[in-house]
Amino acid sequence: MPAAAQTFFEQPILNSPYRKPSRQWELDLQGRPTDRILDTRRRAELISAIPAPKKRSRAEQAEMVYEAGHGLSTDVQESNPTPIINELRQEIETWRSLPTPEQWRVSPVTANLLRHWRALQQDASRPIRPFFCQLEAVETAIWLAEVAPKAGGRGRRFLDWLSEANASATTPGAPDLFRVALKLATGAGKTTVMAMLIAWQAINIARSRNSKLLSRSFLRIAPGITIRDRLRVLLPNDPDMVRRINCDKHS
Repeated sequence: MPAAAQTFFEQPILNSPYRKPSRQWELDLQGRPTDRILDTRRRAELISAIPAPKKRSRAEQAEMVYEAGHGLSTDVQESNPTPIINELRQEIETWRSLPTPEQWRVSPVTANLLRHWRALQQDASRPIRPFFCQLEAVETAIWLAEVAPKAGGRGRRFLDWLSEANASATTPGAPDLFRVALKLATGAGKTTVMAMLIAWQAINIARSRNSKLLSRSFLRIAPGITIRDRLRVLLPNDPDMVRRINCDKHS
């Protein structure tokens, strides 16, 4: 085994889960880690772990197109969302660094939730606190819903891209369903993100009952009985949720 691979596998994790990633293993052209550590966050990229194929003719290569959804990619134009994802990350980072809630351009309820979640994340004495990726996912949803519509052309750029992507991937039977996907790694705590998003919407709608931008009901869709049962923790009266709340209160 090459020395570079040994170095990576001896210490693959370089960052704390509670802080913005600031270091990464450099990858070679095949997406394999080298022995060099870069002091930057890794950009969103489409990286395949599949070994490089044998040489093909140009005609064969033209048929190999990354398919991200229903008709988004064709042999004429490949759908690659990573450039706009990286731009959106930068927008969220700039917005996150604003010092006062008045500058966040969100509702008072949302501002209180953000202050609470960010304080939890920074408090190392608490047994339960959100990971950076969890809070960033929620911040992204909040920014797109509450901040982007007020951010002029800068915010409109992201909303227009989402609208175009939805129009290109319309599912028969649900043409008016506007979809936004949050992608997190396995084990990153997507259920917690779901709970945070539900809390954001539910508490806001309790204060602004006439709002047409907030949800009163929430639908959980699971791929099987096992996952469905795990998602019961989202119910406020579920025993696991009660134990978690009590643990957090007494910490």
